Amino acid sequence: MPEYLAPGIYVEEVRGGARPIEMVGTRTAAFLGVAPDAGQWVNVAKPCNNPSEFDRLFNPDGKDSTALSRAVYGFFANGGGRCYVVNIGDGGSVAGDPRKRTGVHALAAIDEIAIVAAPGYTDAASYEALLAHCESCSDRFAILDAPEAAKDNPDALKEVGTVAAGGGDGGDGGDGGDTGTRRRKPAAGMRPRTSNYGAFYFPWIVIADGGAQVVQPPSGHLAGVYARVDAERGVHKAPANEPIRGAIGLTYQVTQDEQGNLNSAGVNCIRFFSSSGIRIWGARTLDDAASEYRYIPVRRLMLALRESIQDGTRWVVFEPNDEGTWNTVAGDVRAFLMRQWRAGALMGATPEQAFFVKCDAETNPQDVIDAGQLVTVIGVAPVKPAEFVIFRISQWSGEAAATATA
Repeated sequence: MPEYLAPGIYVEEVRGGARPIEMVGTRTAAFLGVAPDAGQWVNVAKPCNNPSEFDRLFNPDGKDSTALSRAVYGFFANGGGRCYVVNIGDGGSVAGDPRKRTGVHALAAIDEIAIVAAPGYTDAASYEALLAHCESCSDRFAILDAPEAAKDNPDALKEVGTVAAGGGDGGDGGDGGDTGTRRRKPAAGMRPRTSNYGAFYFPWIVIADGGAQVVQPPSGHLAGVYARVDAERGVHKAPANEPIRGAIGLTYQVTQDEQGNLNSAGVNCIRFFSSSGIRIWGARTLDDAASEYRYIPVRRLMLALRESIQDGTRWVVFEPNDEGTWNTVAGDVRAFLMRQWRAGALMGATPEQAFFVKCDAETNPQDVIDAGQLVTVIGVAPVKPAEFVIFRISQWSGEAAATATA
């Protein structure tokens, strides 16, 4: 407090009580793969805000496109606005080396990344690297491509595999347009392991590249759809029943019965409908069917809420651990969750049904205070997608009903 010694009028600036918590961004993606110019910025995460910037960094001489470059173009075409690109170079791996910060480890220090993909890398080591990275960072979500070879045996997508199938472990997506792709004999299982930090998509898409049609792993285009839906509706909306811009065909036509089996195994299908074209027709994570995180929007919403609250309450560290601080924290969190409820992200007819926040003497008894801890208990009810829309229809005779009521 300042000292007041001389008589007079003193005007001071004081902080307001509220410290609004802002929702973190969820639309920034990161891509790993081999750039058209494989020697440019190897294992350095470079931000790109448009296709021209990508070309300037990774294809200054106008070389032939790769699965990575087509994925980045597809990301921007589908609504993406900003991404990071890691060129792993010829012979590099997605898993990389944590000590040298190569591969996926080049992304660890970049906080704004919310979506991660390695287009066309469908070996077990790449799947594990992406999922483990997202689980370790706890603020991002992986989009995984099914092996291209799965079109010859879709049932293999229901079982976890340990050997790469299709794309190889050092190839460039296995799209047939790039050289040096090493193919392996399909394994018995092609599915990544169980995780609620990733989603798995089948089949690959067909796009136009110059004057030719090429087969392309869909993860880059899907990341753009994620970003588009987040911008238009919010992270709580499932990135499904959405068109994929630039997709002109599929390598496999999934039937309704086939999807029933694949969907229960956490495989999100991309399908063609004569009335609406190519659509993303699944919204599940790789978690168990009974998990509370089996839906993509639920998992991504919870990641966003957690990071937003963490960032927005950092000011609390080293503040007095007393009732005044508890009330301020609870008020800030309630105001933030109220905005999310009004935006449709939380389920409930009233705020009391949608969330609760408790930070008081009950959650912070003396032994907790003595340990230097401040505990706030938060509960939220996220909205879930209507995955199965059921209409029960029967014949009805209006004349008979009218007679019965007469």
